Amino acid sequence: MAETLRRVLNSGGAAGPGEENTAEVEPPLLLLGGHGSGKTALLFAAALEAAGEGRGPVLFLTRRPLQSLPRRIGAALEPLRLQIRFQYPPSTHELLRLLCSAHETRGPAPSLLLLDGLEEYLTEDPGSQEAAYLAALLLDTAAHFSHRVGSGRGCGLIVALQTQEEGDSATALQLALLQRYFPAQCWLQPDAPSPGQHCLRACLEPGGLGARAEWRVTFRQDGEMTVTPWPTQAGDTSLHKGSSSGGQP
Repeated sequence: MAETLRRVLNSGGAAGPGEENTAEVEPPLLLLGGHGSGKTALLFAAALEAAGEGRGPVLFLTRRPLQSLPRRIGAALEPLRLQIRFQYPPSTHELLRLLCSAHETRGPAPSLLLLDGLEEYLTEDPGSQEAAYLAALLLDTAAHFSHRVGSGRGCGLIVALQTQEEGDSATALQLALLQRYFPAQCWLQPDAPSPGQHCLRACLEPGGLGARAEWRVTFRQDGEMTVTPWPTQAGDTSLHKGSSSGGQP
């Protein structure tokens, strides 16, 4: 789903109604960053982007209801928000049950499956076996939805994971395992703050499909998100796929 996220970051927001994209389903993407790094906001923007393509509803899984929408929603985007179906599995057991029963759901199949806060489900059983099983089940569920969507379009998958402090070998092993299931990744790190703004650096690693790209993402106090290309400098390798976003606030 690297290109879906790339469209969000290139436009600084979601597509409007009728701005349909005809690309086929993309490899699953892992969205990585520390606490407060804007992962939920980008997931929600990706949900609006997919809803704007008109290929079907978006399924957004998270452990608890969002306290507020990550960005302001104008009247023009309200119909897109209504295409997003939120479900709140409160535990790993309930998440697994929901995914295993996906074949029983009725109605239009989702065009995009989003999971926010994967780390909260993995903390209940932090072993690598549980992480591998959950990742495989997420991919299998997206594949099932893809079969139902048909026409070669498929159902995309984006999963957000909060990274931890460096030096945690168990967490590093778990992340390395998850990266095998999610060939595309987007890393988020804090940038120098501005008055009244929260700034981030986003680096998209598409996993062999398309070019690596970086942006500066800024959130104002009212939740409005703006995105600008990152000023590339020769030899700048401070953010890359193998880096850690640990230590973020």
